[in-house]
Amino acid sequence: MNEKLNFSTGPERKELPNEETDASELPPASPDDNASSVQGQAGLTADAKAPVEPASEKQSQLSPTAAATPEQIEEWRAKAAKADEYWDRYLRRTAELDNFRKRAARERMDAVKYANEALLAKLIPVLDNLEMALVAADSAKTGSIESLKTGVSMIFTQIKNLLAEAGLEEIDATNQSFDPNWHEAVSQQESTEAASGQVIQQLRKGYKLRDRLLRPAGVVVAKSPST
Repeated sequence: MNEKLNFSTGPERKELPNEETDASELPPASPDDNASSVQGQAGLTADAKAPVEPASEKQSQLSPTAAATPEQIEEWRAKAAKADEYWDRYLRRTAELDNFRKRAARERMDAVKYANEALLAKLIPVLDNLEMALVAADSAKTGSIESLKTGVSMIFTQIKNLLAEAGLEEIDATNQSFDPNWHEAVSQQESTEAASGQVIQQLRKGYKLRDRLLRPAGVVVAKSPST
C-alpha cells in the first residue's frame, strides 16, 4: 500500500503580515480627522507663542504695597495714625459720658433725699424758741401769762416768715368768688347780702407753693334764697 504519510501534527500556520505596512495599503483618513489634527497643531502653536507673564507683575497684583509709591505708604500711615487717634478719643468720650450719667443720677438722688435741708436748718431756731416757751409756761406765775402769749406770737410770726421765704403762700378766699381751682366748698348758705357763688366765710386757710396748690381753702358759699 502506497499511502502518503502527513507529518503535519497541528493546524496549518498562517503567514503573519509584515510590520512595515505600506501607506498605500492604509484606509484613507476622513475630513473630520484632518480638521481635528489641524486644530490641535494650531492650539499647540498658540500656546507656544503666548508670552509668559513675569513673576514680578504677579506679585504686584497680589500685594498692593509692592507697587505703592513711598508717598502713598506715608499717606496710609498717616491715616492709620489718625484712625487710632479718633478711636482713643471715642473711648475717652464714652467713659466721660458714662461717668457724667452716674454722677447726675447720684446728684438727683441726693437732691431728693436732702431737698428739705435748708428749710429744716431754718426751723431749728423756731424749735429752740418753742422749747423755751414751754419752759416758761411751766414756771409761769399768774402775772406772766401776757409775756407767754407774746413769746408764742413771736414764734408764730417767725415760722410764717420762714415758710414764706420757702415759697409758701396763703390763699385768702374771704369775700372772693368761688374758684374750684383754689377753694373747696364745705357747704352752701342762703344769703340776701352776698351774690350767689360768693364765699361768705372761710373755715380753713388754704396754702400753695408758688403756683402749685398744696391745700384748698375750705369755704362756705352763698346761694340765692329759695322762694
